[in-house]
Amino acid sequence: MALSDREWRLIPEESRRGPTNMALDEVAAETAAAGGPRTVRVYRWEPSTLSLGYRQDPDTVAWEFCDREGITVTRRPTGGGGIYHDEYADISYTIVAPADELPGDLMETYELLCEPIFDAFERLGVDAEFTDEKLPEIHQPACYLRELHPAHDVVAGGSTDRADGHARKISGNAQYRRKDAVIQHGSLKFDVDAERHLATFADPATTPVEFRERVTSIREQAGVAREDAVEAVEDALREWADAEAGSWTDDELDRARDRATAKFESEAWVRDREDPLD
Repeated sequence: MALSDREWRLIPEESRRGPTNMALDEVAAETAAAGGPRTVRVYRWEPSTLSLGYRQDPDTVAWEFCDREGITVTRRPTGGGGIYHDEYADISYTIVAPADELPGDLMETYELLCEPIFDAFERLGVDAEFTDEKLPEIHQPACYLRELHPAHDVVAGGSTDRADGHARKISGNAQYRRKDAVIQHGSLKFDVDAERHLATFADPATTPVEFRERVTSIREQAGVAREDAVEAVEDALREWADAEAGSWTDDELDRARDRATAKFESEAWVRDREDPLD
């Protein structure tokens, strides 16, 4: 049975706090594993949020800057480096399904679940693909400046807009494989604020110029409005999963709020990588 033959819901773009976004991913996984609908969703981070990779050292964060600027800091259950999710410049998505409905091979699962993301880029006229270059890291704590990985790093542009022929990163994607469900979430760069992105990290070993040489955006590549980019992502996810428009249940929202407070905004999780709910 194809994935599209299952029950899927699309939750259109909504703005939520960073810890709540991460909690909703886990709640959606529980819903899918319990026989409820699988979920595709698009979302914003309000206020802007720095999400740390699971193993990221908290000393790499510019805590005073984030506090002064009202930037929330949380930690993802997925690996990789930190991502500054600007309330305007970031478009995020999540796909959640039971583990037994997806390939067991990590690379095959990435290829399958990234299909709608590449479809969205195609709809926008962005020439995007998995990177085939292992460019060296520039600043290891930052997701968009780590060594590019062909399994989950999406690049765009290349020889069409750069004299050196190198494409630039436009999307990062990560998976969290639970025993009973798989969560894949990702960040698509709609716009780039290199100075602010770098300022969320303590002593970044790079400059805004180098950041822009490694990272591009939908706005730069396609020149479209943000709402058009969001619509393309939503439409691609909807058609890929044959999903019906849906929403969170009251129970899911209650559980997500409780989990956001107990886990994703707790000092134990964010600073020490200790899950208070275990």
